[in-house]
This record gives sequence, structure tokens and C-alpha cells, in this order.
Amino acid sequence: MTTPPGVRAPRVLQPRVLQPGTGPVPGEEYLPSTPGTVRWGRLPAGTDAPVLSVRPGTTVTIDTVSHEGMLPDQGSDPVRWFGRHGVAPQDVLTDVVEIAAATPRGDDDGPHVVTGPIEVVGAQPGDVLAVRLLEHRRRVPYGVISNRHGRGALPAELPREGEAVSVFAPVEDDGEHARGVLPLTTDPADRRRTRFPLAEFLGVLGVATPGGQRPHSVPPGRHGGNIDITLTTAGSTVYLPVAVPGALFYAGDPHFAQGNGEVALTAMEASLRSTVRLDLVPHDEALALLGEISGPVVRTAEHLVPTGMDPDLDVAVQHCVRAALNLLQARWGMDEHLAYAYLSAATDFDISQVVDQVKGVHARIRLADFEEPTA
Repeated sequence: MTTPPGVRAPRVLQPRVLQPGTGPVPGEEYLPSTPGTVRWGRLPAGTDAPVLSVRPGTTVTIDTVSHEGMLPDQGSDPVRWFGRHGVAPQDVLTDVVEIAAATPRGDDDGPHVVTGPIEVVGAQPGDVLAVRLLEHRRRVPYGVISNRHGRGALPAELPREGEAVSVFAPVEDDGEHARGVLPLTTDPADRRRTRFPLAEFLGVLGVATPGGQRPHSVPPGRHGGNIDITLTTAGSTVYLPVAVPGALFYAGDPHFAQGNGEVALTAMEASLRSTVRLDLVPHDEALALLGEISGPVVRTAEHLVPTGMDPDLDVAVQHCVRAALNLLQARWGMDEHLAYAYLSAATDFDISQVVDQVKGVHARIRLADFEEPTA
């Protein structure tokens, strides 16, 4: 039926809560998060068996799960914890409840629930996996922002008295705009609120590392992992250097919003249903497009985004500058001294995050400044 001129078409709203297997599933394959398809606090290793196998070019819809509401300092009971903040039991995700109850997590493991790995048939070390982020749907109308373990940007100052702080943040969605909401004070008589825009993305995107040792979920690296780059919203692509046959892709740490830096340790964490297309870029083609990449590279509609990581923020910046130089030389044949001058004059180097043990920096190289290669 055609909408008459001058009449706004009715907006079709998604269900308030996207429980596993309900609501839109646009991918060719669907991967729910269950105790059998996730790891809690560790990333997949090269010897791990895939939970799904797909051919390059396949679209996969993944139900990712936030760890907030599940952790020991929150009582390890999501229904009870979210209930204290006014969330009805039916509005707590059943996969969150099941994973909290049935998935092992060691005391030294990270907090993140990681879904996967997914084998991409034919992927070999030296190739690059292109993860095209097609869609992120919010699974719940609320999120959580936490400061704990003395691991924020001010570890000796906050949280006060060493007590973990988890701030519940509801979502306001009027059908046109969605925003997170926080009170200005804890005084129940104070009705003032601050509202901030949402930009959903996955904090953890990665491929398996060689061998049988599963990496901790917190520090990012060459494999990707907990990169926490806010530019990985729907419409962007993340390029990851393949290190093991099949790539073994995984995803997790869903966010509704984050400021660059993520200074309090977490940002607005909440579960997403994300649809990705997993494409494979052969080694020679990847060299021409991106150079010999040493870690994740992001592409948005406007930018190519190389990354740098190190426990020392100064060194992370240096790694990012070198990665940007390599990309400019490989993709556009730019002389090194001219590429260095261009980066200084025209490229923003942003702090991705300073709270994941290994700090991250990313550079935004404007695609509009260059003619695309014809190869």
C-alpha cells in the first residue's frame, strides 16, 4: 500500500526486548549467545572448535550479551540486580540469565561475554577478514555504566573507598531519536536529567590467536579483541589480519554509547543484536589496499582508520602513526616524508580507550582527500 502524499508513513517499532530467537533476524545465519556458544572472560584460540562455519560473503546475525548485571560485584543474579532498578523480570534477557548461571568464569578472567568463534571457510594466515557491520539493534531499553577495580583513568581516586559503582541508564526513544539518560544527583527529589545520543557498536571484534592459549578478554592487540573503537557503528568495516586457518571470528562487549577514552572503565554497556557480513580479502589484495597491517583497521563512509596499541599511551600513538604512514604509502604510493606531513596537517589521532590495560589510539584519514586506487 502506498502512503498518500503529505502523510508520514507509520514507523514500525521493534519489540521492546529482543529475547533470543524473537524479532527481526536479517542475517542468512543466526548465532545466539548460549553457554555452548560463548566464553566468559577469554577470547578464542586457534585450537578452539568453531560454533558456526560460513563461506566468505555470508551474513550472520549475532545476539551479543553485555556482562553488566551478571558480575559478582552485582550479585551474579541479573533478574534481581536489574529488578532493583525497576526492570520487570520479563524485560531481562533470558540468555543473560542462563549464561550467568551456567557459564564458567575464572577469578582471573575478564568480564566480557564473547560469542563465537565463527569459521570463515578458506581463510588463511596472511589474508584479511573484512567484517562489514550492517546493523546493530538494541536488545533492551537500558544500559549500565560502571567504575570498578581502580582501572579507570583515575585509578587512585575513583571509585571512592574502592567500592564498585554501577550506574543504571535507561533509554528514551521517541521514534525519531534515542538517548541515554542519567540523573544529575542521587537525590530522589532532584528531577534534573542529562541526555546523550546513542551510537551502538561492538567493543570486542576479533580473530583467534595461534596455539591453544586463550587470551584474556580485556587487552586488545593485533588480533583485535577489546578495541572499543566508537567508529564501529553500523555501516563501517573492520579489517582484521588472519592468524589461523578459518580466521575464527568472534564478537562481544556491546555498547549503546561511548566517549573516546572510556575513562570510567566502561561506557554505556548493553546487549545488541548485530548483523555482519564476513568477507575475505586475499593477502595480495589486502597489501595493495591496506599495506602490511599490524592490527585492526576500520573503514567508515568518510575515513580509513588505522590503530595503535600499547600499555604506554605515548608508544600507542607512535604505533598508530607508523600504521597510518604504512597505509598511505601502500594504498596511494605516498612518499614517507609527504605522508608524515599530511598526517600532521590533516589527520586527527584520537584516544580509543585508556582503561583496557593496553591503551588504544586510532587515526582518521579522510578518504575525500585522496583519489581512490584504480586497481
